[in-house]
Formats: sequence, C-alpha cells, structure tokens
Amino acid sequence: MSRRPANQSRRFGDTGGGLFSASKSRSSPILSVCLVILGGLLLLAYSYSNSGGNSRLESVSRVEGDYLCTAEVQRAIPILQKTYGDSMRKVLHVGPDTCYVVSKLLKEDETEAWGLEPYDIEDADSSCKTLVHKGLVRVADIKFPLPYRPKSFSLVIVSDALDYLSPRYLNKTLPDLARVSADGVVIFTGLPGNQKSKVADVSKFGRAAKMRSSSWWVKYFVQTNLEENEAASKKFVQASTTNSYVDPKCQIFHLKSLS
Repeated sequence: MSRRPANQSRRFGDTGGGLFSASKSRSSPILSVCLVILGGLLLLAYSYSNSGGNSRLESVSRVEGDYLCTAEVQRAIPILQKTYGDSMRKVLHVGPDTCYVVSKLLKEDETEAWGLEPYDIEDADSSCKTLVHKGLVRVADIKFPLPYRPKSFSLVIVSDALDYLSPRYLNKTLPDLARVSADGVVIFTGLPGNQKSKVADVSKFGRAAKMRSSSWWVKYFVQTNLEENEAASKKFVQASTTNSYVDPKCQIFHLKSLS
C-alpha cells in the first residue's frame, strides 16, 4: 500500500510560525522598556518646557559665567526695602542678567524698576526680550556716560559689573552711577575668595573679573570723593539680623548720591 507523502509545506509553515512566535516573545520586553524610556524622556521635556521660565528667574547661572552677586541682589530685595523704604519705588539695576532682577522688583508693590545690561543679550529668553521691547531694560556699555539724566532714579543697584572694569573705567562709571541716583547707590561686588577666571569671561567681558578686598574699596571711595552712607549701612545690618539674612555671597556697600 502506497503511503501519502508528508505535507512538507505545512510543516515548514508550522516550524516557521514557531520561530516567529519565539522571536516576538523575546523582543516584546525590549520594546516595552524602550517605550517606557521614551515616554519618560518626553515627560521630562514637557515638564522642563513648562517650568523653565520660572526656574531661570531664581537661577542666574549662565553658560558664560556665574553671576553670584546678581543672585544675591534678588535675595536681598526684602532687606533693601526695609533699609531704603520709599527710595525703593524707582530703582535702576545695572549688571549682567538684569532682566531677572527687574522681573522680581516689578512684582513688589509700588515699585518701578528698570535695568541696564552692560553686555550682549542675544541669547535672552522671551521674558527678557519683552522687557527690552517695553523699554524697561536696555543694553549700554557702562564704560561710557550712562544714558540718563541726573537723579533719574531714587536708588541705583549695581552687581557683577564693576568687577570687570579696570580702574581707568571704574573712575568714570561709579561717579556716573551716583549721578543718576537721588537717594544712593548700592554696590554688590565679588569676594576675593570667589575669584573665577574663565575663558568665556574674557571673551564676553574683555577681561577676567577682579575681586577686590573691602579695604581696597573703602580706600577707593575716599580717593574718588564718594561718601559711604553709614546710616543706610547700619539699617541694612539691622534688617539683615531681623530677617535672618546671613552669609551673603558678596560684599555690599552703600554710597550717597552726588549732591
């Protein structure tokens, strides 16, 4: 009796299906892991895009350098308000990343604020560009006369800007800051122990920051006929103690305006 030949095509199909099923079962966990990782990355990107604007207001670290004193100004605003009172109603801030200081000052009641950015802000975010468009922030080289009339502002606050000036330009800029203020100038300048010399600093600012000692500054004020505001200094210290404002990352000086 002849036998029916075996159905080779069906067996091959069955075998092939088994191999495919095994491969699929092995790849499924890998695919799942990849999808989970991709989903996590998308979620992080979404969260960062939503929170990036707010976080940058508090963190002023930039690729080019760390502006410790500009961050210190933001932290010291409540202390400055207690020290200067009504003189905080019309404020000019001068220094890198001034947009962040101006944004914070504008949130305070009965406070008008303007900013002067000494350096290029091409990489500024949309909030900063809005302030520039409104005329609240402008870019100007502080080595030259400031574009303001005498006593245009009640108080002038400068941070992270004087450290990059040579004595030659400092002799012109600091008296000019006192000229445009009516009630005083507050200087936030770096501590010698925080000296940072970066290639990016030199390329952007023209020179590395020079952190000068407090004794150097006091002597300089005397030589340039700039008078320290001792009353404001005492009020600031008292307000700092009351409000637990401790361990400032910068030196803080209070000067009187030019009469």
